[in-house]
Amino acid sequence: MQGILADAVIYLLAAVIAVPICVRFGLGSVLGYLLAGIIIGPVLGIVGAETQDLQHIAEFGVVMMLFLIGLELDPRALWGMRARLAGLGGLQISITMGVVTAAAMALDLEWSVALSIGMIFALSSTAIVLQTFTEKGLMRTTGGRSGFTVLLAQDIAVIPMLAFIPLLALPGLHNAASGDHGGGHGDEGPVMHLIDSLPAWGVTLVTIGAVVAVVLGGHYLTRPIFRFIHMAKLREMYTAVSLLFVVGVAALMLTVGLSPALGTFLAGVVLANSEFRHELEADIEPFKGLLLGLFFITVGAGINFGVFMSAPVTIIGLTFGLITVKGLILYGLAMAARLPRKDRLLFALSLAQAGEFGFVLTSFSVQQNAVPAELGQALLLVIAFSMLLTPVLFIVYEHVSKSLVDPTPTTPHDDIDEKQPVIIAGIGRFGQVVNRMMQMAQVRTVVLDNDLSTIQLMRRFGVKGFFGDPTRPELLHAAGFEQAKVLVVAMDDPKEAIKLVEYARRERPDLHIVARAYDRVHTYALYRAGADDIVREMFDSSLRAGRYVLENMGYTEYEANEAEQAFFKHDRHALLELAKLWNPDLPLAENDAYVARARDLNKDLETALLRHETGEDITDAEDAPDAAPSQPG
Repeated sequence: MQGILADAVIYLLAAVIAVPICVRFGLGSVLGYLLAGIIIGPVLGIVGAETQDLQHIAEFGVVMMLFLIGLELDPRALWGMRARLAGLGGLQISITMGVVTAAAMALDLEWSVALSIGMIFALSSTAIVLQTFTEKGLMRTTGGRSGFTVLLAQDIAVIPMLAFIPLLALPGLHNAASGDHGGGHGDEGPVMHLIDSLPAWGVTLVTIGAVVAVVLGGHYLTRPIFRFIHMAKLREMYTAVSLLFVVGVAALMLTVGLSPALGTFLAGVVLANSEFRHELEADIEPFKGLLLGLFFITVGAGINFGVFMSAPVTIIGLTFGLITVKGLILYGLAMAARLPRKDRLLFALSLAQAGEFGFVLTSFSVQQNAVPAELGQALLLVIAFSMLLTPVLFIVYEHVSKSLVDPTPTTPHDDIDEKQPVIIAGIGRFGQVVNRMMQMAQVRTVVLDNDLSTIQLMRRFGVKGFFGDPTRPELLHAAGFEQAKVLVVAMDDPKEAIKLVEYARRERPDLHIVARAYDRVHTYALYRAGADDIVREMFDSSLRAGRYVLENMGYTEYEANEAEQAFFKHDRHALLELAKLWNPDLPLAENDAYVARARDLNKDLETALLRHETGEDITDAEDAPDAAPSQPG
């Protein structure tokens, strides 16, 4: 017992130290777990023989991960994406498998071993790539969306790969580690021997029956079971049922000789539309994360660096060769898909590495005697090194992309044939509401927007607008800038909005400017640029939400409205005070005068609300007509 607790402390301590450090430096949690295992294993030698036993338990995290992936894949959404998944994703997997398999066979490897390597290296790191896409705001780009499609196709492809690898086993190969890993067949027990005794047609029927049982059971039995458990009103019962479901499906798949990963993935897809989907995710996620992290630690601890030291040039050469080959294949596919140049580069560099599923397939291939154990150690090193280089690839993309300018269609701007008293620059969600209100009040407007698709969409709904960049002086003057009474700056780009306000105030000191602000800092910049009324896009809706909360906490409608107005006035006063101290060249947290004044104003808020309730005036400073923006919220 003492030994088990000591091992638990070592593994958990290594993860707690290494993972946050790697995440902090943008390397991702997967690499953190791998490095933790490498440090306590090959480097320090703290762990050793127990790693193989732990891996049997830890790889159940892979089964749980595939179940959760299945939960995220709505069958109807998958069907709708079938063209992209089979097209871009299917081509990437097939071509990479073919090229890597051919290269491995050229190195005198057996075709079955070469094919296993091709499947292993065809996959990329979902965890690292998606995390980096999210952190760097790349998911909305064409390259990011295309990369996500390929990663989704790869995740789905893992299932048939796990089912196919046992068929590639070499008859004369018997690796030392042959247990059940990552959803393999392992020690099937007496039930499995009973299946083996059945004729071929009997095994086929039993296999089909098991799959049908998973589908029908997931569809029809989970609902009444969860409703029954709900009657107990015990949170731990939900967790117990969720684990029982996953473990039961995995055991059933083992019984009929199929991969547990295949069964749990299928069960997840069946339950993707269930009302208990989120409950299952919440119950399984902590176990999945912990066991999967433990799996990667055991992989790192089990890496034989003696293999690297015996052939460092070969391992490094294979790593860079893999990245180069995958990168070229991906870039070619991006060109065929007609992605813009910057997106081609992002698509190619972001997916050029091997992935965490490569560790799963490598371990599984070794355990199923499809790949020799020593070669498996070399493959693990190549996968780990390629993943370690992923942050470097993103840095390369950021530097190279700055010099790439994608040719954009030179659509000429519209000829503006109207001049109205109100000009609205930007017809997104914010500008649309303003424009519709003006239409209702019979106030004529001229709408400008530099997004052609938005203008065309508005025209379909009968809203006239003109395509063109509102920051271009000639377009503003064509829209009647000299005679306009009000300019509404409702553009999405904060910098472009400031640029337009500065120009309008410089050319027309008498023009009234109403500007949309992204946040408080943007409000300060617009105020300094010369806007008259500044509206933070989320502020008014937040005030309404707060009023509703007060009404449901016992306040009368009148009291809630008064509290809302009191807060609004205090915030206007605070905004003016802080705008005077704002320094655009200094981060807010480093502006000592700003921070000190903000703390004082926060302390004054409760007092201000109390004074408002007693009828005292707290906003004398903002009564002057030019003391603050008239609508800073």
